[in-house]
Amino acid sequence: MWTKWLGTLLLASSALSALAQAAPPPAPADVLALPEPLKRQFREQVLDHTRLPHARLERMVDFLFSPGGGGLGMSYHADANHTVAEAYATRQANCMSFTLLTVALAREAGLDAYAQQVDETLAWRQDHNILYRTQHVNAGVRIRERRFTVDVAWNEVITRKPPEPIRDNRLIAHYYNNRAAALLEHGALDDALRHAEIALTLDPGYATSWSNIGVMYLRDGDGARAERAYRHALDLDADNPGALFNLVTFYQRAGNVEAARPLQKRLDAAQARDPFHHFLLAAGFERDGNLVRAAAHYRKAIQLYDGEHRFHFGLARVYFLQGDHRRAGKALARAGELSQGDTRALYQAKLDTLRRQGD
Repeated sequence: MWTKWLGTLLLASSALSALAQAAPPPAPADVLALPEPLKRQFREQVLDHTRLPHARLERMVDFLFSPGGGGLGMSYHADANHTVAEAYATRQANCMSFTLLTVALAREAGLDAYAQQVDETLAWRQDHNILYRTQHVNAGVRIRERRFTVDVAWNEVITRKPPEPIRDNRLIAHYYNNRAAALLEHGALDDALRHAEIALTLDPGYATSWSNIGVMYLRDGDGARAERAYRHALDLDADNPGALFNLVTFYQRAGNVEAARPLQKRLDAAQARDPFHHFLLAAGFERDGNLVRAAAHYRKAIQLYDGEHRFHFGLARVYFLQGDHRRAGKALARAGELSQGDTRALYQAKLDTLRRQGD
């Protein structure tokens, strides 16, 4: 089924803007800039009350989310891919915009703040014949020897590796890449290319930006330029999943089987060791009623990464549908061990139900 998609865009946000409008891109310096009214409000509500770093961090988080008492009352909106000023004006932000806003405010508070990136995540969707895969970004704050993470979507994105700090140029490049993808989705190709080109200027060594702009070149009818962009992405990162997928698809559509074959082997190898890939395959087989193959891929995902409770819960579902309550109970128990809060309570309730059925 892979060859039916035009290409894959790898983004740094959990969703695209559903209301992206063609507009001149902001200057890079404006993406992280705090507007003066926000600075004044932040100073009055946070900075004037304490000099202690930990207390400033706590008050800053409260300031972000508290609707009363002078706080911003920010709300999460998947389509709010905003600059800091736009987020302040609308009180809406997605993962990317929350990161920008948090980093900017933390620095205003005199804290050592930076963006963080998680490369291996599970969050994707298909739309308009384009497959969107996402990376995840959040904000990090260092106070003496301790590091803190501020993440508005920590419980929604499946990851297996801790976040890594990134420089501002990478963070702001992510913003332009996301805007480019949203504009492409809504047919504003010229504006999408302008945003993508700014991302490349900011961070020319980032393979994902080259893979993304290759998709846009192809949409613009320039296959040769798209191929060069994909190739350059692989020169920078030989196992970049988006670039591998895009170039394999490009050669297959062109009927160039010989060029596609070695790249397909590399892509297959990368997917074989990717637990998220097996999880997606398992979910697909489960939906289709192929429980044997679903269980096999859930087990493979767990073998590659045992620490994700949703992998074990998926396996428990399949075992339950197969009538194997004993193994379903073991998988549910493991899912509960790896979860917390309401999710753990839900797993425990399901496990208790299974045990009563077995009595």
